[in-house]
Amino acid sequence: MNYFFNKIIYSLLVLLGVVVLVFIMFQGFGDPARMIVGQTGDKKTMDNIRKDLYLDQPKWKQFILYINDVSPICVHTKIDIEEKQLKGFFIGGITSAFYQAGIKIPYLRKSYQTKKEVGKVLMEALPGTLILAFTAMFCATVIGILLGLTAAVKKGTWLDTTAVFSSITGISAPSFFMGIIIAYIFGVVLHSYTGLNLTGSWFDLDEITGEKYLSLKNLILPAFTLGIRPLAIITQLTRSAMLDVLSQDYIRTAYAKGLSKNKILYTHALRNALNPLITAITGWFAELLAGAFFVEYIFGWKGIGKITVDALEKLDYPVVMGSVLLSACIFILINFFADVLYRVVDPRIKLQ
Repeated sequence: MNYFFNKIIYSLLVLLGVVVLVFIMFQGFGDPARMIVGQTGDKKTMDNIRKDLYLDQPKWKQFILYINDVSPICVHTKIDIEEKQLKGFFIGGITSAFYQAGIKIPYLRKSYQTKKEVGKVLMEALPGTLILAFTAMFCATVIGILLGLTAAVKKGTWLDTTAVFSSITGISAPSFFMGIIIAYIFGVVLHSYTGLNLTGSWFDLDEITGEKYLSLKNLILPAFTLGIRPLAIITQLTRSAMLDVLSQDYIRTAYAKGLSKNKILYTHALRNALNPLITAITGWFAELLAGAFFVEYIFGWKGIGKITVDALEKLDYPVVMGSVLLSACIFILINFFADVLYRVVDPRIKLQ
């Protein structure tokens, strides 16, 4: 239990560091009020906006107020709770001017452009990113393990050479470059044969009724593009791990006992080769969830990545800041889950 307690403390410290960096990068410099009203805004309007955004306060106080907003544990006046529509449990405060302590859903403030709460904007985009990342990672994991296993068992054959060459090519190709090539070939040149669109999200709008309907056809190209690099890495890692495990004494003993080849490969060898794969799969899944920016943007896929890039173009910093914080939380949670999974897969790893 000490290990998990320390892990939680380290994770919270990392998250605090991310909050500090995000504030310094996006809130510490520039003038958000000027970004909202543009160059033609009058002084009175600018002053009102600065007051609403706490920009009339010293930088250290702005930081404290930002921490108070994004933290689940907070202290707010009743007026703030009502104005920001904070959701949680609050106690104390006899009148609206007194402070109330509470536990709430983190408040990521409002978009400069749309005036919508950043949390709602990100939650609307999150399902698209989850669908894309799960699909890409699932296909990359299944195909990568099968290819790596085949390459290890057929070492030195044309199957092994082809798998290794393909994985090296996949690792070397950046996602944004492959995205442009794949979009052009399958979405433009071969569109009449594939029927795949250059851009599109996980839902489409019915032209007659205006209602949304599921359109998984649009998922094929971005998921394929996003899964290329993790597929290549999982193939390489599976091959290397399996070759190492297959050379162990207990594998030779299993063969000597007359166990079937499939039982040895899938029950004994593959399970003991999974630890490096868990690291790769969980790490890449976190990156796919948090970093599919260019792929989503190229294919017009409505997810956190596209929302963030659009916000950067419009200098809508609250959305960008919220996206970075959400991405950091995803990385931390998946890293914590990977540590738990290590101990489930390999009982030799004990809690420290």
